[in-house]
Amino acid sequence: MSIAPASPHVWKFFRTGGLDQVSLETAADLLALGELDQKLWVALSCPVKGLDLDEQTLALIDTDGDGRIHVREVVAAVNWAAAQLKRPADLLLPGPALPLEAIGEETPEGKTLLASARHILASLGKNDAEVISVADVSDTAKILAAKAPNGDGVVTLRAATDEETQGLIKDILATTGGVPDPAGAEGVNLVIIDAFFAEVSSYITWAQAAGEKNIPELGEATAAACRAFQTVRPKVDDFFARCRLAAFDGRAIAALSRQESEYLVFAARDLSISGAEVAGFPLAKIDAAGRLPLLEGINPAWREALQLFHSTVVAPLFGAEKTSLSIEEWTALAAKFAPYESWLGSGKVSPIEKIGVARAKAWLASPARQSLVDLVAQDTALAPEYNAISSVARLARYYRDLRTLLHNFVNFADFYSRDRFAVFQAGILFLDSRSCELCIQVADAGAHATLATMSKAYVAYLECRRKGGETMKIAACFTQGDSDYLFVGRNGLFYDRKGRDWDATISKIIDNPISIRQAFWSPYKKFLRMIEEQVAKRAAAADTESTARLQTAATAAVAGGPAVPPPPAPPKKIDVGTVAALGVGLGALATAFGLIFSKFVELPSWQIPLVIIGIMLAISIPSMVIAWLKLRQRTIGPLLEATGWAINGRVKVNIPFGTALTDRAELPANSKRTLADPYEDRDAARRRKLLIILVVLIIAWLALAKYWGNWPFHHPVTPATVLVVAPAIAIG
Repeated sequence: MSIAPASPHVWKFFRTGGLDQVSLETAADLLALGELDQKLWVALSCPVKGLDLDEQTLALIDTDGDGRIHVREVVAAVNWAAAQLKRPADLLLPGPALPLEAIGEETPEGKTLLASARHILASLGKNDAEVISVADVSDTAKILAAKAPNGDGVVTLRAATDEETQGLIKDILATTGGVPDPAGAEGVNLVIIDAFFAEVSSYITWAQAAGEKNIPELGEATAAACRAFQTVRPKVDDFFARCRLAAFDGRAIAALSRQESEYLVFAARDLSISGAEVAGFPLAKIDAAGRLPLLEGINPAWREALQLFHSTVVAPLFGAEKTSLSIEEWTALAAKFAPYESWLGSGKVSPIEKIGVARAKAWLASPARQSLVDLVAQDTALAPEYNAISSVARLARYYRDLRTLLHNFVNFADFYSRDRFAVFQAGILFLDSRSCELCIQVADAGAHATLATMSKAYVAYLECRRKGGETMKIAACFTQGDSDYLFVGRNGLFYDRKGRDWDATISKIIDNPISIRQAFWSPYKKFLRMIEEQVAKRAAAADTESTARLQTAATAAVAGGPAVPPPPAPPKKIDVGTVAALGVGLGALATAFGLIFSKFVELPSWQIPLVIIGIMLAISIPSMVIAWLKLRQRTIGPLLEATGWAINGRVKVNIPFGTALTDRAELPANSKRTLADPYEDRDAARRRKLLIILVVLIIAWLALAKYWGNWPFHHPVTPATVLVVAPAIAIG
């Protein structure tokens, strides 16, 4: 047997819906909320989305960002908000805006909050305002986030006033990257600045070793020459390899130079000189001499690369008049670049290469670095003020919304009250002369119904539509009346919490008893429906047979001959045993009914109504008992569980509360009604009046027979006399 942990706080509970729920009335109740046994909370978790409560407020409470509100997060939100207010009990009596005088100034955080709230109002031109709303804080946060500095420690281009600092920011963003600020622009912070200059120092130190590895004839131009050399090297090596094969065997020249048919493929379509197909062809015409032309007679796709190679490598080393290379000269060039390439391979790839060594050295000597660091420091200094704006927004939201959350989480006071809706109630459905307040928004009716069946409630799922293609699905609980005219496809009108109207159509039904009254008449309605179905079937069969006969006669008449009757049906084989059994059964039933009738007519007059009532109860009581048991178990827990809630107890919807959740159509108290109906069935009305008069006369007759003997008759008034005379009077 588990015992709830002891708490020094004295809790008060109220019982509603068959469930003991904690009462939240004082500041002490709020401050002790963390001590309340979680088994006594009505809900343990709820989703952030799909409730009639500001999602931004719920997102602030959802500190772990999992999309659900848990007990500990609710307690943490209450404790934080209570610590910022002079009177924590104000959270239980909220308003649309937070009064400035309610903010506590006893703590440094409270003083900062109050100062920030006044600063926000002043920035909006509301210097004399005594309250601050969520809208005020939201607008101010957007304005300050768009300004620079804004307290986030990130400096963007708009924060720098001189071109040199802006240039430094651009180079940092181009090399080491940046971080976004609240307004969405990309900027740099102190960590990124330090990382950039560390890369600059490392790159310059590595690049200083280039002087020892430079080719003497090229000097500082070695790096550019090496890039041009490396660009054409694979293609030049390929050319000389083909030439060596051609020198070995002249028969290979045609194959090494590509076939004529391959050129015909390009000639048949638009030709792009820079295309990959053209670039794949040999660099120049293959011959046994093995000399590579550099300016004339080369593959058009490689012309620019070879021209750059000639101007940066061949001309400085061999002279500008050098227009071709032998394989020996190419090998010598490769040997010259080998030490420099080896040095390049020993260093890591640095993003600073994008700006070059000269610009990197200039930034090391520039005062722009210190200017940028000072801008970051100025921005960071405003962090407390900016954070206070966020805290003011948080407090304003908690002040407005926490009371609603508590009364739909710790207890369900809002759901059981008649002056407000619970956060999970989506609106009101009008259908079948009833209004249903227990409507819950669902994502998937099929998935929801799997668990909602356990609620023992009559649930109708409806597809709701609005002009413009907007759709929504709801589950509506009918808790009063009957289900005779509720069926898939029936239309109604749904009003959401914003007052917008939606066309609603029933798409699925979970059938459960709605009321005891419906259960009482249910057996008789089923019996009548069964009779109607059988009569309809027999009538349909007779109609089919009659139609067939008419069709046969019509066919014969058109043909001009006498109608040929359909062949007689083959005689059915009669099972003598079955007939005997049926005869015995019918005889037994007739004997039983005769015995019952004889006993019935021998009863005293006053017992006949009691017997009739007893028979009706014997028929209806089983259905009523089943309905009563299900209505006792009716709960909204599974309905909410299916939408993501974790309900701790059985939140019952008993018969009186169900009557309040679903209203039936009633005429206003001060209305006037005219009973004259111009289209009334007067014969039926006359029969109803005669039946009422007959019942009254029979009751009076039985009363006279009971208390005044047989007056005014000279023979006894027996039940048999009543049963014979009453129909005669009715017929007359």
